Amino acid sequence: MDLLLLLTSALLCSCGPVNTESVFQIASVTLSIEPRAAVRRNTNVTLRCQASVISLAQLNREYTLYKDNSVIYNKNTSSKEDFLYHLPEARVSNNGRYKCMVRIMGQEMTSKSEKLTVTGMSPPILHADKSRTTEGEGVTVRCLAPGETGSFFFYFYDNSSEIHDEHRNTNQAEIKLPLSDVGAHMIHCIYKVFIMSESVTSDESNTVIVTVEELSIKPFLEISPVNNIYEGDNLTIKCSILGFNQSHKGMNLLLNQGTNLLSVGNATAAIEYNMMVEATAPTLSFDCRLTVKNLIKVDTKTISVTELFSVPQLIMSPPEVFQMKPMTLICKSQHVALERVNKEDLTYSLDPAEHFLTPNGAGIFSGRALKNEFNYTCIAEAKGIRKRSGTLTITPKVPVSVPSIRVADWPILGESFRIFCQSSKGSGPITYSFWKGKTQMGTPIIKSFGQPAYISVVINDVKEINLFTCKANNGGEEEQQSAALDTAVIEPITNPILTVIPDPVEGNDLYLICSVQGTPPVTFRWFRHDKETPLKVTTSLSNNSNYQITGLSKEYSGMYYCEADNRANFKVQSDLVDVEVRMALWKKALIGGVLLLVASLLIMVSCVLYYKHRRGKRETAAELSVKPASPKSDESLTVNLTHDTEVYNAATDAVSFYDDKEGRVTNGTRGSVASLPADISNRSSYSIPATV
Repeated sequence: MDLLLLLTSALLCSCGPVNTESVFQIASVTLSIEPRAAVRRNTNVTLRCQASVISLAQLNREYTLYKDNSVIYNKNTSSKEDFLYHLPEARVSNNGRYKCMVRIMGQEMTSKSEKLTVTGMSPPILHADKSRTTEGEGVTVRCLAPGETGSFFFYFYDNSSEIHDEHRNTNQAEIKLPLSDVGAHMIHCIYKVFIMSESVTSDESNTVIVTVEELSIKPFLEISPVNNIYEGDNLTIKCSILGFNQSHKGMNLLLNQGTNLLSVGNATAAIEYNMMVEATAPTLSFDCRLTVKNLIKVDTKTISVTELFSVPQLIMSPPEVFQMKPMTLICKSQHVALERVNKEDLTYSLDPAEHFLTPNGAGIFSGRALKNEFNYTCIAEAKGIRKRSGTLTITPKVPVSVPSIRVADWPILGESFRIFCQSSKGSGPITYSFWKGKTQMGTPIIKSFGQPAYISVVINDVKEINLFTCKANNGGEEEQQSAALDTAVIEPITNPILTVIPDPVEGNDLYLICSVQGTPPVTFRWFRHDKETPLKVTTSLSNNSNYQITGLSKEYSGMYYCEADNRANFKVQSDLVDVEVRMALWKKALIGGVLLLVASLLIMVSCVLYYKHRRGKRETAAELSVKPASPKSDESLTVNLTHDTEVYNAATDAVSFYDDKEGRVTNGTRGSVASLPADISNRSSYSIPATV
């Protein structure tokens, strides 16, 4: 601890004297509104900015005051006293959010913003330069917002209707209002003070009454004749001024019919205008206009005009025509004023003149339609009046061509499919009908050109496909019929049969023939029932195909079946066929030969044994004792055979030769071992009684 104090003292001594002016900190800055944040108009408001600064010396401070983030005041001072900003007699234009910032030697701090709200506005005052005026002169008015500051919009009203608005940066606006209507006008104004995106509206001003007196002069319009006016009649139109005197200056006269200006004049002489009437409408309206400075006075008169003949109509007969077929154009005015014009005086013509049609009476033109589209108008004319009809566009129809009949996809027997019918030429609409033999299928179908018609049908016999036809008609003289529908029909696969040829014998080749009924091409698959993978897959253009197995052996024995399908996507399967591979013929012959040989040997051995047996009995009898010629009836001779005798040895040798021998015949049953006589094979020693 003592060492730490020593080091600190040494550092302080080595640093020398400290500049106390550079050591300070701005602790806080606050802004307050006095006497309060919400005040009435004309209140004296003070904005107080108080900065708390920790320092050893008095420092120079820079105060910046903001209103709605815009700088409104800046001041430098070394005083520690609060910075005060005064708003004497506050107005609504002083409304906003205020804040202040203090900066000392590069260090700064900003207070929170405070909102000042001033309510109440002075009522506007309206002044007019005169209370009476005449038409066209107008009046000058001035709207004043006394004591207010800011950005203003002034609005002027005449009898509660806004007639003008004006923007000003001062508290008053002066304008000249043109008052044209005769009578009393009640004029007032209001103003709005705009503060940022908000505005404050004042009360209404006082009302000023201005009376507008009618001008002593006015225009006068005369039209002759007034009644029974027909197309082609001449009109005389006069436009003049009533009550004119030399004190009125700057006056002009205009004569117009609608937007068509007919003549222009001045106040010293009336306008006189002559014209031939055209009945462009049942009534015609004319205006005589008097312009005095900014005032326009109008006298309007309307006359009724009877047309000599109506605008012609051009029609074609028949309403539809085919290329190069006869047609007639009829041009006719529906209404004709026979009291003024004779029918013979009314003429009709076609435009263009090269119309390839022959006049065939008044307004009737006959000929043949062209191959291409063409336009006609007709013109009716009488007493110098020409009227043109609307344009008639004639589009000759193209006769329908022989339709083609087709299917979209291969038809499948017993399933629904669509038959399409379409003509490659012909103006629409085209009516199509479908037929099966002489029977119409459903109702006619109407389609536009380029759109095929179709129906859905089902057939159960392949021969039915050639019975379908279709007809097309677009109003022409002839109905066109298609050729008979000619297309292949897919018959679904049926009756699958699997045939095995030839008999399955070891070593031979075997053919599994799968045959079906249905439309080729047919896809065949052969399977062994214990395997999912097909043995063979092939597509054939015939109704049968085969799977060949070469070099048959016993392992090919088993159950087989085949599957088949065609474009009808209907798969069928045959019944299972049991294939049992039999032994080869040469093996059977060999086994038979062996068995025959064995049988022959057995017979020979049996014969030898029998022969030896008989011989042994005779030799034994010769060696035995012989009774006297007259033996006794109860005496007998007994011979005992032992294992050492020849007879015993021969029998046992035959048994040992056939022991464990067997054979197989063609039907599969086992052959039996050749057997010896029972009295030999069943005992090893026996006695033979003998009589001597």
